[in-house]
Amino acid sequence: MRYLLVYFILATSLLSAQKPSKKTAKVDSVAYYIELSNFNIKTNNYKFSLDFAQKAIDYAHAKKDVKSEAYANTVLGGIYFELKKYDDAIESYYKSVSLYNTLKPSSQQAFCYYQLGLCFMEKENYLLAENNFDKAKTIYTTIKIPDAIELLNLQKAIVYKAKKQYKLAIPILNQIIAKPDEKDLSKTKAEALYQMGTIELDNARSNLALNYLTRAYALNAKDKNAEQQSEILYALSLVYEKLLDINKAHFYLKKHLALKDSIAALNSKKLGAEDYVQFKDNERLKTIEQLDKENKEQQKANKVAKLISILAIALISILSLLSLSLYKNNIIRNQSNLLLKEKNNELQVAKEKAEKASKARAEFLSTVSHELRTPLNAINGITHLLIEENPKPSQMNYLTSLKFSGNYLLTFINEILEINRIESSAIETENLNFDLKMLLKNIQSSLKELASINNNAFTIEIDPTIPDFLIGDPTKLSQIFLNLINNALKFTKNGEVKVILSTNEINEEFTSIHFKILDTGIGIPEEKIESVFESFSQGSIEINRKYGGTGLGLSIVKKLVDILGGKIKLESQVGKGSAFSFDLSFKIGNAEPLLTEKTGDFDDSILKDKKVLLIEDNKINQMITKKMVENKGMICEVIDNGEDAIEAVKNNVYDLVLMDVHLPGINGTIATQTIRTFDKKTRIIALTAISLNENREMLMSFGMNDVITKPFDPNEFYQIITANLQKKV
Repeated sequence: MRYLLVYFILATSLLSAQKPSKKTAKVDSVAYYIELSNFNIKTNNYKFSLDFAQKAIDYAHAKKDVKSEAYANTVLGGIYFELKKYDDAIESYYKSVSLYNTLKPSSQQAFCYYQLGLCFMEKENYLLAENNFDKAKTIYTTIKIPDAIELLNLQKAIVYKAKKQYKLAIPILNQIIAKPDEKDLSKTKAEALYQMGTIELDNARSNLALNYLTRAYALNAKDKNAEQQSEILYALSLVYEKLLDINKAHFYLKKHLALKDSIAALNSKKLGAEDYVQFKDNERLKTIEQLDKENKEQQKANKVAKLISILAIALISILSLLSLSLYKNNIIRNQSNLLLKEKNNELQVAKEKAEKASKARAEFLSTVSHELRTPLNAINGITHLLIEENPKPSQMNYLTSLKFSGNYLLTFINEILEINRIESSAIETENLNFDLKMLLKNIQSSLKELASINNNAFTIEIDPTIPDFLIGDPTKLSQIFLNLINNALKFTKNGEVKVILSTNEINEEFTSIHFKILDTGIGIPEEKIESVFESFSQGSIEINRKYGGTGLGLSIVKKLVDILGGKIKLESQVGKGSAFSFDLSFKIGNAEPLLTEKTGDFDDSILKDKKVLLIEDNKINQMITKKMVENKGMICEVIDNGEDAIEAVKNNVYDLVLMDVHLPGINGTIATQTIRTFDKKTRIIALTAISLNENREMLMSFGMNDVITKPFDPNEFYQIITANLQKKV
């Protein structure tokens, strides 16, 4: 296990509190002896370091300085810990704790309990390790050192993992992994990723293990923790071995062995067995007779100097032979490294080609999806206008079918864009305070009509122990629920759809929740269960023809659940129904959720006689948008370019400006930015088919007040216009 990084982080408060000043006396003081002990550690003279630490303990004891004696015992325990003499380290830390217990609670006292926990973990006594970590956490909580508490949580997760209690370990590790890299002040994220990777490896989920370990390796490269890197490399070798990629397995194993040799070389410079025994003997027998005995032994040593010289010559001969052997081994190693380097270059080229292909695919789909919105806006818009003009009953059937097809195509395009955003890493998680129960209630209300169409009972059961308010990403959670529940209601008739939330674990800081969506619908064949989460995949051609759909919904759900730190599971039987489930961890929020605007019915009277300027270059879109505006009693003026739009706003007064983003010459964003230099009040709404690299926040930054996406949803179109006219100053 790797505790060196954590050890130095927690030790900072202890060492800074005891660091001697420049005016420290150079004779007979605890600070002076500790200073000499630390100096000898830096030069790998551990024998002298132990001697000076013991002198500091003796001096503090003689002066009856309890705090200094406790600190000196802590230093001695730290040296033993570094030398892997864990029994001696435990003895020293217990002495230190017994002294600190007579004083007020402090970070030094908590640090001793923490070190005791590490010692017992090395001895695989996890019960005592957890007990000491809990004592340290209690003290750190009392004296309010939050960074240390986070490190202790990591160690508890490692204890749970060692005891195979993965259900307790995983929520803690996920909580640490969810933290952004720049906020990982305690450098715990790489360790948490490594631990999650080894858990997934134990559970035979090699692809998930590879994901966690690769991220751990990237973070470790920033922190340069050699021992941690060695273990990550070894774990990566095991993963690639499981994945039958022998070349990569061999590559990471070679790196692991090289790094391990380097660490072993450093450790070999530390205290040897003879020095250690000598120090322990000196500690027990500090008498003048022992010192005299050492002097006599020194005299005897001088008499055998000639014998040592002879042995030295023999040793030199042996070392020469060993050097020759090492030279040959080095040649073989260099040849192997050259071969590995060539293979690595080939893999790098293959990786770059794959990335270019993926990027080209994403850009192609984004461009196609974006360009389809313009003609689709014409189809949906003209359909809406024709329906409003009271068509014949025979025509109404055709128009209704046309409207359905247009909406179906729009859903398909939106889902393609969503897949592209996720796969291109253009999507980020949010941490907002939200009401989980209200979110589910709103979703239930919005899907009530769909449930009634298929005569389904739709219920939600929430464990009362789940807090009302959580900190997480309510938007992505809503997407997950809407896709899963919509599928359940669509594939179930005269049955039941149930959403169940239960608590896995809860404490003062966070909770882990188990989500489950059950239905009594048609079910999924066992051989199709693994493939339903793939893009454009459905149960069968017959299902696609009967129920419709793009086959992208479950793919989006799986990717969103992965982004939020969970893993979705599916159980299903044909004719009996399906059950989707996943676990997510959240920080517990407070009773002040973020407020969101609610759109409702619009008042036609607000729109009457309002003067609207429409800037749109597409003739069909001009006709459709103008007609929709004039149908509500508004006066509409049309301009087809950004330059004329600027002059029109400068020389006339409008209640509202509808600005297409993509215009010939000056585009809509630049035109809006120019208008804002002389007109701050007129409401400007962007008209756009939002693409992969375009977002609402970007458009608003140019001075636009709102955004309407193409193709227009008529109800939403009028709601947004009405809301902006009400806000007009």
